[in-house]
Amino acid sequence: MDHHQGSRFFADSLADADPELFGAIGRELRRQQDQIELIASENIVSRAVLEAQGSVLTNKYAEGYPGKRYYGGCEFVDEAETLAIERAKQLFGCTYVNVQPHSGAQANQAVFMALLQPGDTFMGMD
Repeated sequence: MDHHQGSRFFADSLADADPELFGAIGRELRRQQDQIELIASENIVSRAVLEAQGSVLTNKYAEGYPGKRYYGGCEFVDEAETLAIERAKQLFGCTYVNVQPHSGAQANQAVFMALLQPGDTFMGMD
């Protein structure tokens, strides 16, 4: 059942829904196309990468591994991840590959270990 049938939910472009944000993104795109960025942590990606990162796959939470997810409805995420795995194995000539990024929890733990002492108090947000 399409809960958004008859609405503009999947039809409106960003330019229609939020012209100001659309304009800011367009100006940033032109800046990146016209200037060389010398910050190591920044990079420019191709249109194909932007399309993939802005796809409906970002709507899906897919914890676990292909075919062994903790939530249903992951068959197309599994397809995309399996494609990435097979391509990485071929590229690097290896048998096993994990293409999943490290978690935010691991990053938080690294910060805690670096900055906190036993008994320190910190605030967590739900």
